[in-house]
Amino acid sequence: MAHPRLDEICDPAQLLDLDIPALTALAGDVRERIIATVARNGGHLAPSLGVVELTLALLSVFDLNRDRLIWDVGHQAYAHKLLTGRATQFASLRTFGGISGFPRREESIYDHFGVGHSSTSISAALGMAEARDLQGQSHNVIAVIGDGSLTAGEAFEGLNLAGHMGRRLIVVLNDNEMSISPNVGALSLFLSSALSSRWLRQTRREALKFLRGIPRIGQKLALYAMRGEWSFKSFFTPGMLFEAFRFTYIGPIDGHDLPALRVHLQKAAAVEDGPVLVHVRTRKGKGYSPAESNPTLYHGIGHFSPETGEAAKKPGPTFTGVFGQTLVELAEANDKIIAITAAMPEGTGTDAFRKRFPDRFVDAGICEQHAVTFAAGLASEGFCPVLAIYSTFLQRAYDQIVHDVCLQNLPVTFCVDRAGLVGEDGATHHGAFDIAYLRHIPNMHILAPADEVMLKSCLKTAIELRAPCAVRYPRGAGFGIDASGPAEILQPGIGRVLTAGRKLAIISVGSRVHPALAAARAIEKEFGNSPFVFDPVWLKPLPEEQLREIAKNFAAILVVEEGSLAGGFASAALEFLADENLLAGQIVKRLGLPDKFIQHGTQEELRKLAGIDTDSIIDAARELLHKLEMRQG
Repeated sequence: MAHPRLDEICDPAQLLDLDIPALTALAGDVRERIIATVARNGGHLAPSLGVVELTLALLSVFDLNRDRLIWDVGHQAYAHKLLTGRATQFASLRTFGGISGFPRREESIYDHFGVGHSSTSISAALGMAEARDLQGQSHNVIAVIGDGSLTAGEAFEGLNLAGHMGRRLIVVLNDNEMSISPNVGALSLFLSSALSSRWLRQTRREALKFLRGIPRIGQKLALYAMRGEWSFKSFFTPGMLFEAFRFTYIGPIDGHDLPALRVHLQKAAAVEDGPVLVHVRTRKGKGYSPAESNPTLYHGIGHFSPETGEAAKKPGPTFTGVFGQTLVELAEANDKIIAITAAMPEGTGTDAFRKRFPDRFVDAGICEQHAVTFAAGLASEGFCPVLAIYSTFLQRAYDQIVHDVCLQNLPVTFCVDRAGLVGEDGATHHGAFDIAYLRHIPNMHILAPADEVMLKSCLKTAIELRAPCAVRYPRGAGFGIDASGPAEILQPGIGRVLTAGRKLAIISVGSRVHPALAAARAIEKEFGNSPFVFDPVWLKPLPEEQLREIAKNFAAILVVEEGSLAGGFASAALEFLADENLLAGQIVKRLGLPDKFIQHGTQEELRKLAGIDTDSIIDAARELLHKLEMRQG
């Protein structure tokens, strides 16, 4: 049977009637398109290449016009997008105005649940299964979750409730890194298939019922029988854990064997009494040798040559890189420093620390809540834990920040990477809210370095502060400032006056400091005088005395930040000035992230869209100065 061209697939139901040769040929086309597109646009290559056959098997067994399919995290969903009517748009992947790198309900009727953060799929799928049963419907609900995502507490909470409720649900475990069991082979496949068959499950129930009915010794006999079954199954398969959650276990299955995948997914769909877990073993980067040999590098990659796999050269040192190197330098002199990350050593720059101090490095897995409380425990015993987590992921541990760190005033340093707009990963990954969700917590301190040099000093200050402290910094390259000098200790609540000026004060936060300086130079050329530019450095405690002076001496104030306007730094500064009765007719304008979710594009495009780039700062400053001129006559 000839397979359809990718661009001809507008409905995944077109895959339901394809035979194995046609699906295999289609797998080759999918891989070729993914490699070519990611080489040009960047993206999550290795995860998506690893699930091509799995995706084809799922879409050729289940009808997504009826059944529900949820991809955990979603960075492995490129094949899904190609096979659900978006092949003609796929060249726009992760570009401004193009299709997202993650499933989005707004983008396609076949993206049944929006994702971006990990470990949510089982909970969402169980909710969908409950809704299905309440409405008397009969379709299948399938969650696909990776072994890494399965380390998070929410995934186990979902498994636990699913087993307790007994809803008909299929969970596909995509095992591409963690070796759950070495016993993969024909015997384990036979056992998992046999043990999941309907007649055997019915026989098992009847046998246990019979044993329990024997007077006096029945319960013990049933318990011995169950223990014997568990021992037998755990010897040959890794299914005991999932059976303990009351899931029927099927697997392990070669995730690149299309016939085996289809057969076992059909078996899973045939189980009518409770949830099923299908264990699939895949290889990240499958079909592209550079990604297979280095799946970590190609997990999320920028532009690269598809012929050689060579990544495009990146600009100078990144904020993440400067943080990682500075942490190593500080740890050389302070043996109490412990570096912690939540499954992101390369992404957060803590891999350098891991290499230098392996005994003082902890990867907590995708367990942000645990990581924060673990850090609190270390801090309570006199250590200096430095927890590096992306801003958007730190949101998941909000209660632990409040209850376990700040309430006890423990010296945990939060290194909040990817603060602000991250670019092509889009709304689920933008660090928009960290200022707003951290600044109102008692005992918390917040620093926002403007560049590489200030990052070094902020990190050293945060560790030496011996109190809860967050250091927020953006994704990507720094501003080319030489950071080879020593870090300095910064005095709490004291910001930096960067340029003297009159009439207009520009208060610029973190990553917006250098664009504000560029805007000030442009304004000076246009109006003949420079605005006053102030870097608060400290977002908490506020530089109160300096804010008082600004309010007293400037008739126009422009505040620029790369964070949510609602509850952000400008809100904090204006609240303070209002409480001090210092707002007396000044013209004030705030630039920041609006009250809506910003989608994907380059950082430059999104900063322009949000109105916080250099040109937007110039326009806002010009507007304020014109208003002043009109007011003054």
